[in-house]
Amino acid sequence: MSFGLVCQQCKEPLQLDASLVDLAPSAYDMISATLPSSSASYAQSSGESYRPEPLPSKSTWQKTKLSTVPTNPEQPPLSPRALGKQPQKTSPGPLPNESFIVLQDSVIRTIPPQPSSPTRSKKHTPKSRSEANAAPTPPPQKQMEPEPENPSPLSHHLRSTARLFNLLSTRTEIDHPLCAECTQILLTNLRKQLDETKKERDGYIAFEKEVRKEREREAQGMTKEEALKKIDKLRQEEQVAIDQLREAEREREQLDEELRLLELDEKALEAEEAEFWRSHNDQLLAVEQQNAQLATLRAAYAADSATLERLEKTNVYNDAFCIGHDGVFGTINGLRLGRVPGVPVEWAEINAAWGQTLLLLYIIARKLDYTFENYRLVPMGSFSRIEKTTGDKASYELYGSGDLHFGRLLHNRRFDIAMVAFLDCLKHLMDHIKSQDSNVDFPHQIVKDKIGDVSVKLQFNQEEAWTRSLRHVLLALKICLKWATNGANG
Repeated sequence: MSFGLVCQQCKEPLQLDASLVDLAPSAYDMISATLPSSSASYAQSSGESYRPEPLPSKSTWQKTKLSTVPTNPEQPPLSPRALGKQPQKTSPGPLPNESFIVLQDSVIRTIPPQPSSPTRSKKHTPKSRSEANAAPTPPPQKQMEPEPENPSPLSHHLRSTARLFNLLSTRTEIDHPLCAECTQILLTNLRKQLDETKKERDGYIAFEKEVRKEREREAQGMTKEEALKKIDKLRQEEQVAIDQLREAEREREQLDEELRLLELDEKALEAEEAEFWRSHNDQLLAVEQQNAQLATLRAAYAADSATLERLEKTNVYNDAFCIGHDGVFGTINGLRLGRVPGVPVEWAEINAAWGQTLLLLYIIARKLDYTFENYRLVPMGSFSRIEKTTGDKASYELYGSGDLHFGRLLHNRRFDIAMVAFLDCLKHLMDHIKSQDSNVDFPHQIVKDKIGDVSVKLQFNQEEAWTRSLRHVLLALKICLKWATNGANG
């Protein structure tokens, strides 16, 4: 049966244990007698609560209630119904300082509902703590009014419950009643305080033992000799400690000096390192510039090498003296050398062709560093000539003329001598090339004024034969030029 009681901490409704119904007046008297008479009488006379110091404050307990959990993780907090079923521990009798623990652990229980009339319940509903404090304080227990002979069980139960809760509230810092969960938290907090107090007590006991031992040793006393010896020993230890301290101070001074030197070395090394990195960066920049220059030079070298290779493969002499043929005519640089009936070739073209031919022979001899013994070549284009270096040192013109006059016969004779002299110089150059390279083969041999059994003289000779002999001359010059530009270098 609920009587409107609520937990003074969590404000949850409470149900009291059925065992409180049968609480005898003698049990109540025994519980109230455990309180000091002065405090109990003071509380009863003045209506104020008695608050001893050792217990925790309400604010502390309220904070602990929200964060404290049972010390045993395997044993969860018991519900009010389970707490009501727990067996009550028996003891010979609560001590004066343990009565509130017994009450919290065994008295606050849930009780099953009991039928009662509304008026009676309302009449005997327990008052709150504030109302109980405000109500007149009952007289001391010795002057209490005797209970009726046949009191109503409900009224007796309510009066007993209210008095027990008032006793608990006046004895402790905690307002009562409390629910089972709040009581469990309170017990956990008290157990922790108990453990801490036990540890503090053990420390005091150990300290007390040490003090007793010291007092016992002092009580035994020492002789004068023992005291002097101890004093000497202590002085020696003091001197040793002083020496050690001085040595430590000297070592500290040495270490400070070493530290100062090391700091100076460190600064010097830092400056040297900074200088090294500056020089390193400068060196890297220089290396990058040199690499760029090297890359440029390599590119230029590759381009120049390609140009050189192309130029080496190019034969400038073949470009300067292009020897070929045009029908029955041998040509040099497009100029025909010779005359045949039916194909008129101007003497200006023939003379220019002879000038190119004499220049080619002169260049080949100079390239081979060869000097003719009896003749000196004088290339002068269309008016080239050959000078004799021995004997009368005559000069012969290597060009012809088509004028019809008496001097033509004399001129043609000098022209023939010049062509024979050219053929002689060509024969000596061919012999020099054969002496240098026996693999060189000339298809036409030169014997006096003939090359390939054909004379190079113009007088008393047919124009076709003369033209064929000149073609043989150009072929021989082409072979000499090829060997001079390729074979001699190889």
